[in-house]
Amino acid sequence: MEVERVQDISSSSLLTAAIPLEYIRSEKDQPAITTFRGPTPAIPVVDLSDPVTESVTRAVVKASEEWGIFQVVNHGIPTELIQRLQDVGRKFFELPSTEKESVAKPVDSKDIEGYGTKLQKDLEGKKAWVDHLFHRIWPQSCVNYRFWPKNPPEYREVNEEYAIHMNKLSETLLGILSEGLGLRREALREGLGGDMAEYMMKINYYPPCPRPDLVLGVPAHTDLSGITLLVPNEIPGLQVFKDDHWFDAEYIPSAVIVHIGDQILRLSNGRYKNVLHRTTVDKEKTRMSWPVFLEPPREMIVGPLPELTSDDNPPKYKAMAFKDYSYRKLNKLPLD
Repeated sequence: MEVERVQDISSSSLLTAAIPLEYIRSEKDQPAITTFRGPTPAIPVVDLSDPVTESVTRAVVKASEEWGIFQVVNHGIPTELIQRLQDVGRKFFELPSTEKESVAKPVDSKDIEGYGTKLQKDLEGKKAWVDHLFHRIWPQSCVNYRFWPKNPPEYREVNEEYAIHMNKLSETLLGILSEGLGLRREALREGLGGDMAEYMMKINYYPPCPRPDLVLGVPAHTDLSGITLLVPNEIPGLQVFKDDHWFDAEYIPSAVIVHIGDQILRLSNGRYKNVLHRTTVDKEKTRMSWPVFLEPPREMIVGPLPELTSDDNPPKYKAMAFKDYSYRKLNKLPLD
């Protein structure tokens, strides 16, 4: 069965200025109606080069407790590497359909790796205005090059180099988050699987849409991951839900946006917040983003760390294998 890609729908929609009904959100979700239009609070920005480590820890912890999201600058990832990562990703999506389909997610696959369009069940039957590519980039033992584009030729080299930096940055951030909970630096990293934790690259491709006021690139959600490390292109679109409002996220060139995901929420027994976020799209330009999801191995049981629970502070979440948690969440089943 041939899958209809949003990139192709976009091309025909821009000619007719009409979009298929299944992409039009109900009024409670339409960005034109629900986006906050007043003064917008800024998502916290943390400078990782600050020599005062206590102030870095305080800033990361405060942002994780209050927002569940922050942006890091001076993070050690070369700007030119981020530019190369974005360049090879954009070139992949500009290839002819037949080449992109060569790395498509198999119809019968229970995994999410590969080029695709639909990711999760929508209770209203609505579709998201996005195509995507998923593939694991770390550790080497879980990488399947079957889903890595052969074109452009430098795609593999760039992603392998980027994976090394993702591993290093996540280790730094998880260490800070652990210390913020009064734990050993390795506690959260070990809670996510240590050296066996998996890094899943996703490229989101949001083509132009004639009615960006009515659609969403990705609907409101929290990430399944422990943490997510994301770089976007320069077209705005990320929105964060805080204090009962949807706020636009500021674009900071070369910053890495850090999302606290469901597994850190659970490991921290609710101390750190998993950020509810969504993506809007542009009328004339293509928005893209490159999130890397740091996830536990599929069989790993994740629940509140014992050091953070007591008779006075019992576990708020049920310990569960990551594969079971993922299945339940993606299929909108109860998580308790």
